[in-house]
Amino acid sequence: MEISRRRFLLAGLAAVSVGLSGYAVYRMGKYVQPMESPKMSEVYITEASDRVSGIRRLMERFDSASFKGARVSLKANFNNADPFPASTHLESLQAIVEGLKSAGSGEVVLAERSGMGNTRRVLEDRGVFKLAGNLGFKAVVLDEVPSEGWTEIGPDGLHWLRGFKIPKIFTEADKVVQTCCLKTHRFGGHFTMSLKNSVGLVAKRDPAGVYDYMAELHTSPFQRLMIAEISRFYQVDMIIMDAREGFTKGGPEQGELVKPNLMLASRDRVAIDAVGVAILRSYGTTPQVMDGKIFDLEQIRRAAELGVGVNSSSNIRLVPLDRESEKVSETIHRILTT
Repeated sequence: MEISRRRFLLAGLAAVSVGLSGYAVYRMGKYVQPMESPKMSEVYITEASDRVSGIRRLMERFDSASFKGARVSLKANFNNADPFPASTHLESLQAIVEGLKSAGSGEVVLAERSGMGNTRRVLEDRGVFKLAGNLGFKAVVLDEVPSEGWTEIGPDGLHWLRGFKIPKIFTEADKVVQTCCLKTHRFGGHFTMSLKNSVGLVAKRDPAGVYDYMAELHTSPFQRLMIAEISRFYQVDMIIMDAREGFTKGGPEQGELVKPNLMLASRDRVAIDAVGVAILRSYGTTPQVMDGKIFDLEQIRRAAELGVGVNSSSNIRLVPLDRESEKVSETIHRILTT
C-alpha cells in the first residue's frame, strides 16, 4: 500500500519528537548512578575449529564453584529464525548448558524475545524447545510473561522516554550468562554483539498497557545510546561470543559472511564488544563501525560511561588460549589501540 507524502512526513516528525523527548529527559539534570568500572577486564580468545571444545576451554576460565546450585538465566541470540551467525548455533547453546550443568548449577532458564518474527515459532524452528527437553533446561518466551514478571526501569537520566521493562528472570537470577554473535546491524544499531543482545530481553510492549518500547527505540535518533543503557540495569557473569563466522556488512539476519574461526569470552560486555569491533575492522566493515576510535562508538561510549564495563581499550587484557589465537590477538590489540 502506498504511503502518502503527508503521512510519511507526520510519521517522521513523530519519530523525531519521540527521540528529542527522550533526549530532553536525559538533559534535564537527571542522573543515573553509574556502576563502578572495572580497572581491567580479560577477554579470552580461542580458535574454534571445534566449537564445543572451544567453549569448554573458555568456560574453564570462570570459577565453576560460583555456579554450584545457582539459578542461572541464559540470554542467547534468537532475534530471528535464520541460521548462524544470524542466530545462536544450537551446538553453542548445548555446550554452554552442558558446561553449566557440569559445574553443578541449579535451574537453567533461557529467556528470549525475537524482534524479527514470532518468538515461540523462532525457538521452535531453531530447535530450542527440543534441546531444552533433552538437556533439562527451561525455555521461556518473554512475550508471554505476565506483567508481574517484569521490573520497571524509570526514565530519569536515560534517553528512553518512558524508561523500559526487563524481566525478573534476569534481575533476580543468581547468575546470568549471555551468548552472542559477531554481526553488523543495518537498522540503526551499527553492530550487534553483547550490548545489542540485551534488546531481546526488553519488553516489546508494556505488559500492563499498550506502549510500544521497540517502536520508540527504532525511531529514536539516540537508538545506540538507548541500547547501551539497558545493560546498566542487570548483571552478567559470563559472556560467550561465537565468532566462528560473522557478518561484516548487512545484519542482523543476513549479510557479508566472514570466518574468523574464533570463540571469545569475558565478564565485561564493553570489553568483548570492543574486541568484536576490532575483529570486524580487521576484515573491513561498514563506515559506521570502521571509522573513529572504538571507544567513541556510541554503544560502547555510553555503556562505558555508565560503568557497564571498562572505559578504555588500555583496560582490556587479551588472553589467547592457543597459538592460533595468539597471532590474531596481536592484530586485535593493534586495532584496539589505534
